[in-house]
Amino acid sequence: MKPRIFIDGEAGTTGLQIRDRLAGRTDIDLISIASERRKDPAARAELLNAVDLVILCLPDDAAREAVGLITNPDVKVIDASSAHRTAPGWIFGFPELDRERRASIAGSKRVSNPGCYSTGAIALIRPLVQAGLLPSDYPVTINAVSGYTGGGKAMIAEFEDPTSPNYTTAPYRIYGLALGHKHVPEIQKYGALLMRPLFTPAVGRYAQGMLVEVPLHMEAMTDASLGAIQKTLAQHYKGSKFVEVASLEECRETETLDPEGLNGTNRLKLFVFGSEQAEKARLVALLDNLGKGASGAAVQNMNIMLGLPEGAGL
Repeated sequence: MKPRIFIDGEAGTTGLQIRDRLAGRTDIDLISIASERRKDPAARAELLNAVDLVILCLPDDAAREAVGLITNPDVKVIDASSAHRTAPGWIFGFPELDRERRASIAGSKRVSNPGCYSTGAIALIRPLVQAGLLPSDYPVTINAVSGYTGGGKAMIAEFEDPTSPNYTTAPYRIYGLALGHKHVPEIQKYGALLMRPLFTPAVGRYAQGMLVEVPLHMEAMTDASLGAIQKTLAQHYKGSKFVEVASLEECRETETLDPEGLNGTNRLKLFVFGSEQAEKARLVALLDNLGKGASGAAVQNMNIMLGLPEGAGL
């Protein structure tokens, strides 16, 4: 019997993207709830407990509520919100995080999808801390820009809907000025950092795609060089289906990066730029905030949890 999948919140940005990735697959049954019953708690609870796997594409409080409605111990859950990313009993769903992560996801019934910004940041930071190149108490700074879909319906309206009270024609703006972005706790935890990182997000006037940057003072690191950093990242992600590390030669030949460069994919590409003479490095992660940063990652985790080919639908 094919596994039954229910996307709770399928009408949202991430839910629609997941549904598109699952459409046409013959190895699963995608179950939907009638639009008029979406706000009926009894109807939702019935469906949440009748399927094999649920993908939650809801605001944080609604995601917690949905988990509370699940009483069937056999139902597996992937939460695409930030509600459970550092919660006990939940596995952080970044399969490339470490050697044990994929098996942990496969054996778990509760998986939290990483945030888009944190996927890029952790991908750059964690291998360097693990290898001893980057001290765990290093004061990490993360600068990032995303397409406006990363902010959900409210931010999409700001850029697309002239009737919205917050409508803007700005080509670019910064936000999270109080430095309390919800991705910071997961970046610190899964980046293996002792000090809370300084995260400065921004949004551009384009729909999707992102660049996440981590600037580093190599003189404050341990035996660091551009070559050592690139080699460490390349070794960590060797054989990965979705994470690629650019060679130093490619990095030297790269003059600019387009944040939309990997749109529509589940890929994540890492770059090591900088100056050996100045002992400064500029690490950059390129990804689609709705791909590897959200819906693509959810499908990848779903495949792992159900024992299906990891790249199916991706």
